[in-house]
Amino acid sequence: MSAETNKILEKADSNSAMDNIAFRTSGITKVYGEGEAAVHALRGVDLEVPKGELVVLLGPSGSGKSTLLNILGGLDTATDGQAWFRDQELTGMNEKELTEYRRHHVGFIFQFYNLMPSLTAIENVELVTEISDNPMKPEEALGLVGLSERLSHFPAQMSGGEQQRVAIARAIAKRPTALFCDEPTGALDSTTGVMVLKALQTVNKELGATTLIITHAAATGAMADRVIHFADGGIRDVVVNKTKASPEEISW
Repeated sequence: MSAETNKILEKADSNSAMDNIAFRTSGITKVYGEGEAAVHALRGVDLEVPKGELVVLLGPSGSGKSTLLNILGGLDTATDGQAWFRDQELTGMNEKELTEYRRHHVGFIFQFYNLMPSLTAIENVELVTEISDNPMKPEEALGLVGLSERLSHFPAQMSGGEQQRVAIARAIAKRPTALFCDEPTGALDSTTGVMVLKALQTVNKELGATTLIITHAAATGAMADRVIHFADGGIRDVVVNKTKASPEEISW
């Protein structure tokens, strides 16, 4: 086999491998402020996240995990380095392009539910489906997170875990390619948190959305495809789980 043929095959293998990558970063840096007051939130992060995986990001407050999530989600911009979503360079997008990226590809779930208190569960989800290109029916999204019997309930009539599952349903109703979860169980007790994790796992499997979960609960890593450990603005370690625990086996 000629050297030229070898190069062609190597390039094809490389392209095939990249086709399986949802997110990739190279030397991502984020600095807030200037001079002596500057805070280095990220210090040259290199990362690859395969499509469809459920990934848990662990690390103490200030370690950089939320900053990276915000850059990958198009909510923040890097100071230096590059980040890609599939073959699109996020760090090369302007604000309008980032808005379109968030609208069409990303679902966000935060620690606080941010539901409209005057709207029922189904009406909260409809807020997203009315502006999406190819949305689920709100009933379908709520059914995926186990809330088919709570469609007409208002947030005040639901538990914290149920409200968070409504927030998950709202995020997934537009069929996102990626789901970003920042401390989704942070305000919940462990029993309720397990129900939320189960809902996230179901969504990851059913929709195939690449799912990134930030948490302080280290035990959550047991249910992930891979666990990324952050420290001091960088990645300390990446662990790929050969076997995964079910959410019911997790406690914190």
